[in-house]
Amino acid sequence: MRDRLKEMLSTAMKAGDKRRVGTVRLILAAIKDRDIAGRGDGQGSHGGGGVSDDEILAILQKMVKQRRDSTVLYQEGGRLELAAQEEEEIAIIEEFLPQQIGADELKAAVAAVVAETGAASLKDMGGVMAVLKERFAGRMDFAQAAGQVKSLLSS
Repeated sequence: MRDRLKEMLSTAMKAGDKRRVGTVRLILAAIKDRDIAGRGDGQGSHGGGGVSDDEILAILQKMVKQRRDSTVLYQEGGRLELAAQEEEEIAIIEEFLPQQIGADELKAAVAAVVAETGAASLKDMGGVMAVLKERFAGRMDFAQAAGQVKSLLSS
């Protein structure tokens, strides 16, 4: 994943694509910050060698979520040029994320995991979410999944 990011940075710099260069640099900086934080607290998936690809996916998903939140705020504030800039960054970041599962597939996956784990009440929600996160890391919107799990378990 890191190699793909560095390769894209090099390509974007050669092409003079300032938005892509800036966005990829932000991604690499966020990964480096996580590497440093992991070294400091003895964490890190590679014994000090940096964060794993799964952790990088989590960083990218967080960056997309932040930009979506910003886009809404910019649109509400009438700053459409800034909202468009955030949308461009989202598109660039999403190039590194695996294909997200659709709404129907999400609903089916949630139902299958609830049945498989034998979850019967909201107290079992954490276990269901843990299984979903393990199986669908980087491919599922877990906020939506949590809503689905909650509605299934509370009915």
